[in-house]
Amino acid sequence: MSKAIVPPQPTITPKLESPKFGFNDYAERLNGRAAMIGFSLALLIEYFTGQGLLSWLSLK
Repeated sequence: MSKAIVPPQPTITPKLESPKFGFNDYAERLNGRAAMIGFSLALLIEYFTGQGLLSWLSLK
């Protein structure tokens, strides 16, 4: 007796709400992505220039 292989069910992701004012899921997701991009760019600047971000911006 062989068991029938059941294909996995597709996962259903909820749709994003339309943007609203204030703290909501859309704003938090957008802010998180912007922070990740900014942090990555700061690391790349430090790596390629050999200076810290504040030194590179002449703030130190």
